[in-house]
Amino acid sequence: MTAPLLVRLGARDRELMLRCVIPPTAPRRSRLAWTAITHLGGTGPSVAAAAVPWFACCELHAGSRVALTTLVASHVAVQLVKRTVVRARPGRVGLHTAVREPDRFSFPSGHAAAAMSVALGYGSAIPSLFLPLLALALLVGFSRVRLGVHFPGDVLAGQAIASAAAGLVLLAT
Repeated sequence: MTAPLLVRLGARDRELMLRCVIPPTAPRRSRLAWTAITHLGGTGPSVAAAAVPWFACCELHAGSRVALTTLVASHVAVQLVKRTVVRARPGRVGLHTAVREPDRFSFPSGHAAAAMSVALGYGSAIPSLFLPLLALALLVGFSRVRLGVHFPGDVLAGQAIASAAAGLVLLAT
């Protein structure tokens, strides 16, 4: 029963990705814009966004603390799951990718988890930023599908891991 369900879910995931992925003939400007958005969830920008405001005062410091702790916790969880599940990236199963793949494993999305970790960290400390940061995190996640380096389920799993990590961090503080 489980295997057929997973096969059907995988097929739906692939179908949805194929509807969302940017075509190779898309204008260069469009590919560059999606690439810029996707890099916001990369290691450098995520760590900088989470860590640099640590030295600020009040709400920014509190947001930085939650964002950085959530980022580390979600990263560890993502890497453990990636190395356990070992789902191949779309480009390794013959689909078009618009950017270089950071590694060979697709599930879950580390970029989506990182963007969501930072958004939830600051959103919890500064409620007025919650919706704009959430929208940006969701956009980073979609960019991973749009550029063909993740299936939609990978992104949702990364965002769920970050949400769970943020919940645990907030409960512990």
